[in-house]
Amino acid sequence: MIKQINETVEYLQSKGFDSPELGIILGTGLGQLLNEVDIIKEASYNHIPNFPTATVEFHKGKLIYGNLSGKKVIIMQGRFHLYEGYTLQDVTYPVRIMEKLGIKTLLVSNASGAINLNFKKGELMLIEDHINLQGGSPLAFKGVENLGERFTDMSAPYNTNINTQFKAIAKEQGIKLHEGVYASVVGPQLETRAEYRMLKIIGADAVGMSTVPEIIVANHLNLKVAAVSVLTDECDPNNLKPVDINEIIAMAGKAEPEMITLFKELIKTL
Repeated sequence: MIKQINETVEYLQSKGFDSPELGIILGTGLGQLLNEVDIIKEASYNHIPNFPTATVEFHKGKLIYGNLSGKKVIIMQGRFHLYEGYTLQDVTYPVRIMEKLGIKTLLVSNASGAINLNFKKGELMLIEDHINLQGGSPLAFKGVENLGERFTDMSAPYNTNINTQFKAIAKEQGIKLHEGVYASVVGPQLETRAEYRMLKIIGADAVGMSTVPEIIVANHLNLKVAAVSVLTDECDPNNLKPVDINEIIAMAGKAEPEMITLFKELIKTL
């Protein structure tokens, strides 16, 4: 993997991806942040050596380099998921690339369903902890110790200082920002009523199909990490209705401006 990482990094550096300070992963339906970025360079995933390719129709497939709130940023416009047939190492490969290019902080967004029924669709949740239900680890491969500490500590995977700043910004801007536990499942099917009940029992406030693998690898690489979920639907097992993926995408887009405000204001302080 080290050889592949070096090839990818050399390619991106040759294309002008120069010393980004911060990485951002944009989740499902969350692309409007790019309107705030002064784009310097971009590269399609299918042109980047050793990079996976986004196969989900509402995930674009570009790596963007530019300026946001006075900082050099690298942004994943579209991420990878286990449900696309990728391995956990594939899903997290871009995090390793961003770290090698120079980032020290990683901000992650996703669209998720609210398990905690005090949370409503269209609101935001700051992830303070997670539950990995993806059936594996992105660190479980031969030679991982050559890339970082094999037995990565996960006692505080989300940076408490950044989370404190996020909460202060939300208060200042009048944004409703819940705080909770995110459960990551494989998907792509949505959950059954029984599964939603189980998730509530084990302590999840929201559920989605991404994020946790990238967070694990970011901690493996000693990056500062924070993540925000846009809550796109309410997962009430006693009143469960069929989910329309287009409605989820529309709800993500509707709630996104508040997430953009949080990210922009936070980046100014980093």
